[in-house]
Amino acid sequence: MDSQEKNNRNKGGRKPKLDPSIHRYVFRLNDDENNKFLSLFEASGMDNKARFITSVLFSKEIKTVKIDKGSVDFYMRLTSFYSQFRAVGVNYNQVVKLLYTHFTEKKAAAFLYRLEKQTVELTILCRKIIELANEFNSIHHRKLKENDR
Repeated sequence: MDSQEKNNRNKGGRKPKLDPSIHRYVFRLNDDENNKFLSLFEASGMDNKARFITSVLFSKEIKTVKIDKGSVDFYMRLTSFYSQFRAVGVNYNQVVKLLYTHFTEKKAAAFLYRLEKQTVELTILCRKIIELANEFNSIHHRKLKENDR
């Protein structure tokens, strides 16, 4: 092996960066400045403070994400309620199947009549849920459009 082949041989490890960041600057903040910096950093949604600082210094676009706790809570409750509603539908199908397999047609029809009344109530409830969800969406989208201005 000549000396040039030894130098070109792979030594393992990470490939070196083409343009490494080697210049370092240090600055200090008091408590108020630090709290303001941390709140701006958290609002940006970035995961690296150094990238956040460079983006602010060089006027790059910074995206802020605002999370409305009430909206998140409403969404979570609506999602869990929807899963419960689906479970009721599955149970409904199972009950109808069992009625026809274990009872006579007259008794099954009587039970189905009662079940139909409950189904109408569930349908009304479902419509109210859809109305609430649509109302929430319209209000939420209106707020988003106002905040973007």
